[in-house]
This record gives sequence, C-alpha cells and structure tokens, in this order.
Amino acid sequence: MDMTTFLQQMINGFSLGSMYALIAIGYTMVYGVLRLINFAHGDIMMVGAFLVYLAHAAGLGFPASVLVGIIGAILVGVLTDKIAYKPLREAPKISLLITAIGISFFLENLFNVLFGGVPKAFPAPDYLTKVLHPGDLYLPMTAIVIPIVTLLILAGVLWVLYRTKYGMAIRALAFDIPTVKLMGINADAIISLVFALGSGLAAVGGIFYAISYPSIDPLMGIIVGLKAFAAAVLGGIGSVTGAVLGGFILGFTEILVVAGFPELGGYKDAFAFFFLILVLLFRPTGIMGEDLDRSRF
Repeated sequence: MDMTTFLQQMINGFSLGSMYALIAIGYTMVYGVLRLINFAHGDIMMVGAFLVYLAHAAGLGFPASVLVGIIGAILVGVLTDKIAYKPLREAPKISLLITAIGISFFLENLFNVLFGGVPKAFPAPDYLTKVLHPGDLYLPMTAIVIPIVTLLILAGVLWVLYRTKYGMAIRALAFDIPTVKLMGINADAIISLVFALGSGLAAVGGIFYAISYPSIDPLMGIIVGLKAFAAAVLGGIGSVTGAVLGGFILGFTEILVVAGFPELGGYKDAFAFFFLILVLLFRPTGIMGEDLDRSRF
C-alpha cells in the first residue's frame, strides 16, 4: 500500500468513524445513567434519516428538513422512554433489554410497512456531495464536515456534562437515582434530557450516513447501530470521550482491513467485532473505561 492509498483510507476511516462516534455517544449516555443497552438506538437513527427524506419530499429545504429529522428523532426517543422504559425502571434489567429489542423490531417493521423494503434515494445537497481532489486524493466534502461536526458535538456534550447544572444532575443521576430524587431534582426530566441528547445525535449520525451512502431503508439502523454499540464498548461504555475514540478506531479498522486485504472485504463487519473481542479480552472495561461505581462519562 503506497502513501497516497494509505492517506486516502485514513480519510475514509476518519469519516466513517465519526458517524459511528455520533451514534455511540447516545448509547454510552443512556447506559451511563440507566444501565440500559438501548438496542432501539440504531433505529432512532433510521427514523431521523427517513423524516429528513419525508420533509424534503414535502417541499422543505435541506436545512429545514434536517431540523425536522432531528426534532422528530428526539420526540421518538423521549416518547420511547416515557411509554416503554419508564414503567419498567424498577423491573429487572433483562426486562428493559427485551423491551428495547421489541421497540427496535416495532420501528423497523413500522417503517417497512409505510415505505416498503425498497431503498429510497436520500436528497443529499450538492454542496455536501462535492468532491475535492488535492493531488491524487479523493476528498468528499462529507469527509471534512462529518469529523468537524463530531468533534464540535463532543466538545458541546462535555461542556453540558461538566459546566452546566443539567450536566451535574445527569452525572449525579448516574450514581444514585433515589438519592437524587430526595434532593429535589426531577429525575424523570433529566432522564428525558439524556434520551433527547442521545436521539438527536443518532439522527445527526443517520443523516450523515445517508449522505455518505445516499440511500435509506428501514433496516439501515441494524448493523450501523450494532457497530456503534461495539464502538461504545470498545472505547469504554459510560465514557463519552471513549465512545468517540471507539468510533474512530472501529472506522479506521474497518476501512484499513479492506484496503490492505481486499479478499477479506466480505468479512469486514465480522473483523470489526473480532477486533472488539480482542480488546475486551485484555481490557474488559474498554480503552477509556473505568470503574463505573467511581466514575461516569
């Protein structure tokens, strides 16, 4: 592999890893507060992408359509918590896990019935599908925009967590929900905020994914959601920075394996999870994971 090819694959891996990172942040925040692996999270990403598609088809411009998609995904995420998760908050964790899987199947089949199983062309704007050619490199605008947006969002989330009263409440809730309630904090409202943040980020990740691979379908969130979950675990689930780092590592691994060993292209998904297993064998808490009884986020 020559240097030009290596740099090209690094660019591709950075872009793909950024999308995984955006979705992984939502996984890690919900887990950090509720110890819930929200397997419906990848489908929230799909909902956001489809709402952008619908809003654009109704005549809205792309920026307005993106706003509709993000807000719609936030509403779906918050309603999912209120309707499906909140009544089971005191139930065994396995009940919440099964419910999350059920919500995932429900959203996938609902959108499959509404839109059929045929992929839809995503209305990506020209300014985001433009390709630059610095030297021999192939540099899509998305490869520039997505990592920048991801890092800005990471900075914003960390600012909320460590510089605002809401972030302090989120971190306190992650340690002890009953005690936080006794201190007069509306725990349900803070949990809704966590779901809103996570769902909004999932929608942003889904929109960028749909722009990079310009088609959407009701099952698009399955494998992407699983990879984002793997990224969160790889980086250290419960750590926001770890989720982003895990996303980047997973994206780089997936791209570089295919570039270095083209004959393994059909196994790139399996290799990503195999790499996750290897890391967890030597560091079960993930790269940046810590004792969750002492630290959150």
